[in-house]
Amino acid sequence: MTVLVILSLGAGDAMAMNPNRPPGDSQSALARQRLVAEVEREVRATSAYLGFDQLDPRVLSAIGSVPRERFVPPAMRSVAYRNAPLPIGGGQTISQPYIVAVMSHLLNLPSDGGRVYELGTGSGYQAAVLGEMGAEVYSVEIVPELAERSAELLKSLGYDNVHIRAGDGYRGWPEAAPFDAVIVTAAGPEIPAPLAEQLKVGGRLVMPLGPTGQSQELVVLTKQQDGTLKRRKVLPVRFVPITGDSVDD
Repeated sequence: MTVLVILSLGAGDAMAMNPNRPPGDSQSALARQRLVAEVEREVRATSAYLGFDQLDPRVLSAIGSVPRERFVPPAMRSVAYRNAPLPIGGGQTISQPYIVAVMSHLLNLPSDGGRVYELGTGSGYQAAVLGEMGAEVYSVEIVPELAERSAELLKSLGYDNVHIRAGDGYRGWPEAAPFDAVIVTAAGPEIPAPLAEQLKVGGRLVMPLGPTGQSQELVVLTKQQDGTLKRRKVLPVRFVPITGDSVDD
């Protein structure tokens, strides 16, 4: 996934680490603190698009706690805390922290974190951020090797509230539904109907909507009492496409 505008890493104020997560070395902790400050700055700079200029404190705490260097290949660890997408192999990327933060905020999770479905686990970083926020996360990844690697990593980091499986994420996770929120980390030309069906009334679905290989719109959709989705455009983005047999059905 790639966002259209990428800013460089900057300095920022210190932020307390989650006591349930291994703190890592002081250099990594400082890099996380700086990343949080950079994300906050970019949110303020793009507030005219976003419709808000401050993030949910739980989002900031999660970005400041999740060890992003664990979610990138060893060769990329020296740049793990750049506010940019990074390649993780197989044509896949780990999302830009700013976009991870914005999408997590837009989900408007309940106070207990709620139950979230994610289409596209990828590196597992987005799922870790949501898990750090207290959500029970159900994530599906179409690439079996990525699903296995992410599941093992998340388990090793203590994210027992994050559940990963390999498969076609377009179909959702019916046995775990309904969900308080749904997040789609790949672009599609339309909203996956099964995911809308598995969303609670009042819940939000956040995804990049638009054609492959072009600029898309990050949208947030809120499920109404009659089952329809109220749509709001948020930000121009560019994501990799949704893949799987269901996309062409």
